Amino acid sequence: MGFFTDTSVCIGCKACEVACKEWNAIPEDGLELTGMSYDNTGGLGADTWRHVAFIEQSRPPGGVWAVADHGRVDVFAEAQRLGRPAGAGERIAPVAPEGRTELRWLMSSDVCKHCTRAGCLDVCPTGALFRTEFGTVVVQQDVCNGCGYCVPACPYGVIDQRPDDGRVWKCTMCYDRLGSGLEPACAKACPTDSIRFGPLEELREQAAERVRVLQEAGVEGARLYGHDPQDGVGGDGAFFLLLDEPEVYGLPPSPVVTTRDLPAMWRRAALAAVTVAAGVAACCLRRAR
Repeated sequence: MGFFTDTSVCIGCKACEVACKEWNAIPEDGLELTGMSYDNTGGLGADTWRHVAFIEQSRPPGGVWAVADHGRVDVFAEAQRLGRPAGAGERIAPVAPEGRTELRWLMSSDVCKHCTRAGCLDVCPTGALFRTEFGTVVVQQDVCNGCGYCVPACPYGVIDQRPDDGRVWKCTMCYDRLGSGLEPACAKACPTDSIRFGPLEELREQAAERVRVLQEAGVEGARLYGHDPQDGVGGDGAFFLLLDEPEVYGLPPSPVVTTRDLPAMWRRAALAAVTVAAGVAACCLRRAR
């Protein structure tokens, strides 16, 4: 089972964030806006299991979409200026001035990817992380010892520790709800069906058809992310339809399970150990003679 998040119909309402927090009793994680969007969380973390990103892009006529740069804009001064009535001789800017630049929001609800080949599972020394019967990855907080090995092992930077107790927390895909035949709270609350839940194979078919429809409609940037079982993590249990490059959304372009090279490393270490042991044994035999 898994998630398919279609960002092309996300309206940024944050119903998924609220439903996730309410159902899982997740603490609040700050109510301060970033100043440039309606994002008040900034990213996934121990207290944010669903994060809705707001990415503003601009494009000149005939150009390409690029992230809007507001670094030099004093938004408060602009708001005060626009709120004043026009003075004598001051020209009011037209609604559609020459050289107009198009704007758009890219909104996307991010979540743990529930990787098929999960590095967090490989490095957990206590078995706190386990693979469920639904194919999802869940943390058992009563078994977690707070070692933090799984944090750098995640290629997406999803898993996080709470500073008060050191244990790690992340999306469980509402494991308790799945056991009762219910869909996850975020998917249940999404008003536009941007977040879909179901068998992964069915979701992949739906996603491929959705991309085809968008591309035929002229949305050239439509693409799938995390859907391929042959990628570096064996495919994600939560994959996305994006309208631009993954980096625009803060996602790694080619994620690879961080424990990929461990078997080869252990083989080399074992070979080195055998070689050293053989050398020591040879030296001892020579001395004995």
